[in-house]
Parts: sequence; C-alpha cells; structure tokens
Amino acid sequence: MPLPSIRVAIVGGGLSGLVAARLLQQQGVDDFVLFEARDVLGGRIQSVDAGGCVADDSVPALDRFDLGPTWFWPDYQPQLDQLVDALALRRFESFEAGDMLVERSPHEAPRRMRGYASSPASMRLLGGTGALIAALRGRLDPGRVLPAHTVRRLRHAGSQVELDIEHADGRTMTWRAAQVLLALPPRLAAARLEFQPALPPELARSWLATPTWMAPHAKYVAVYETPFWREQGLSGAAQSAHGPMVEIHDVSMPGGHAALFGFLGVPARVRRGVPEELLRAHCRAQLARLFGERAASVVADALKDWAADPLTATAEDQDAGGHHAEAPPCRPASGPWSACLRGIGSEWSRAFPGYLAGAVDAAARGALEAAAALGPVAEAAPGSPATEPCS
Repeated sequence: MPLPSIRVAIVGGGLSGLVAARLLQQQGVDDFVLFEARDVLGGRIQSVDAGGCVADDSVPALDRFDLGPTWFWPDYQPQLDQLVDALALRRFESFEAGDMLVERSPHEAPRRMRGYASSPASMRLLGGTGALIAALRGRLDPGRVLPAHTVRRLRHAGSQVELDIEHADGRTMTWRAAQVLLALPPRLAAARLEFQPALPPELARSWLATPTWMAPHAKYVAVYETPFWREQGLSGAAQSAHGPMVEIHDVSMPGGHAALFGFLGVPARVRRGVPEELLRAHCRAQLARLFGERAASVVADALKDWAADPLTATAEDQDAGGHHAEAPPCRPASGPWSACLRGIGSEWSRAFPGYLAGAVDAAARGALEAAAALGPVAEAAPGSPATEPCS
C-alpha cells in the first residue's frame, strides 16, 4: 500500500507551525499536514481560565491568563502586529500605572518604589496570546492539522523525506513529504528527532547548544475578582530577592477577572523535589506579604513548570539561565538535508529569537522558502518578508 504523500510536513503546532500553515495556504500550497505531539495546539503558548484550569487555546475566550509568552511590542515588532491586525484580534496596553514593590532580602519589609513604564509600550491581547492560536486554527482546514501525532524519525529518501509518526493510541504510520518545516526549538529537534542520515555534526551541536526560551522557567498565576492593588496606587509589579517569585506583574484581563503572575526564582532541579501544591502555597504567601491579606484569597491559581514539560525542555535546559540566544543556522549548508529541511521555530529567528515575533518571522521565511522550492510562488501576503535565506 503506497505511503500517504504531501508536499510539506510541518512538525509542531505552536505559533510558528500555525503561521507557516497559514502562509502556505496563502501561497497556494494546500497539500501540507501539520503534526503536533500534544493533544492541543499552541506549544509554549498555554493559558488557564478563571478557574485555574488549562484552557484549550484553539477555542477563543476572554478570561485567559498566560503561562507562557505574554507581551509583544508593536513599535519594533511590526510583522507580529500586522498578523494581529490581519486576524482581527484586539490589543491593549499592559497596565503599569502606580508604584512597584521591592523585596531586597528576607529580613526587610517590602519597599514601595516609583514604578516605571515600558518603552516602547508592551501590549497584550484580549483573550491572551492563545487568541493567536485560536484565530490561526480557525483559518485552517481541520484535516490538515493533526494533534496527538508525534514525529519520531525522518529519513531522507531520494527526492522525499519519510516521517515515522506515532499516534497517542500507539499506532504508527509513515508519511512522505517533499519539504519538512521544523516548528519546534532547535535543541528539542536535535535531541528528540532521529535523522537518517544524521545531521552534519557541527549543525547538530549548534542546535543542541541553543537554549530554548521558557524551558528552564516556571510561572505562577493567581486569579482574583478585582485588581484590588490598584486601589492602593500599586501597579501590581514587584521584584523580590526573597521569593519564591522574583518578578511579578499585573496580567488582569479587561472586562474579565484580575490576575497577578510571577516567574519563580527557584532553580528547575530544586523545583523537581517540591510538590506543586507547596510551591503554589509559597507563592500565595508571597503575594499576601507584598499586597496584603486580600492577595491570599485567590479565586483560582495555577503553576506551569516548563522545565518538567518533555515537549519543551531537555536535560540541557535544567541548569540553563533562560536567556534569549543567538539564532543557529536553520538548515545544513550542504548535503542531503540542505534542500528539504528548514527550522522555523522562534529560536531560529535572527531578529527576535525566542519571542512571539521570532516565531512569526522564522515561520514566514521558512514557509516562503519551502513554497519557492516547490515551484512558482504566488504574490506574498501583506506583511510577509522576502525570502531571505535563514542560514
């Protein structure tokens, strides 16, 4: 029985994979399939609802609170801003008015200090960054997007690539594609995918050496009925040398619930030995210490430890500092993989590696290159980049 054959296989259903799928459609390349290992789309875009439950970001809703990327900056990320406009999403400026709180040591009371506003202004989306996922998903043929399908192995086979794929129920299948777009972090691609023949050693080393943004981090979010801290002239921002959270922000949703979130400063290897409920209790206690007893009474809360997520982090991420790294080459310069394989995850963006804008940038370049490799490319959509090589 012949293997199912497509023109483009997209490995990964986060923002970069969905942007690539949309652009392929706009270029007239409808013969593609997106494979996502998780049973939901979004990748590192993940949110909880007002009840603290993980939300399905392919379904739009207002009361969503981000556990992954949260902000973007239209003033210097115009390509992402144009996508927001094209998808008819609503943006709003992050709340930063008022004073901030600073804990300099466990032995000092929190100090109230003058706050500061981001420049350029940071923006958020109504419904959280998951609104991007829902809007993109709604514009794609459902039959072209396959969650719960994990790509295990890629074999170069003449003019095509064979992808061995495992379904959540254990079934395995093999697909053939002329082009493959890797919409996942470089480190994850090098560590979790088997390539036959192997990638050039220098390229594989560079992918493994590229930190994955969010991978070593953990984020906590507390949901409230109202942003009561604003009544005290506080912005909701805090910095702490006491912890467990080292950086806290107001992520309330206009027209919905209020919320505070923070990055935990507890190293990933230490977090592994602490029960999640205990970490959440310490976070609630910290918010009460900073913002008063009302902060201890949450409507709901949630914690996402990205270092414990095998579809985000590898062993190399457990001791990483969590910085944005320089983008590695997105494909081999020569050899069998050079003409059919491209990395399009956010870390492959030279302009914004690791950011939401980086996912859009890298995906757009990779999708247009793949479409060009398949034949004549239609006129690019507004806001799309030229097909500048990514390596």
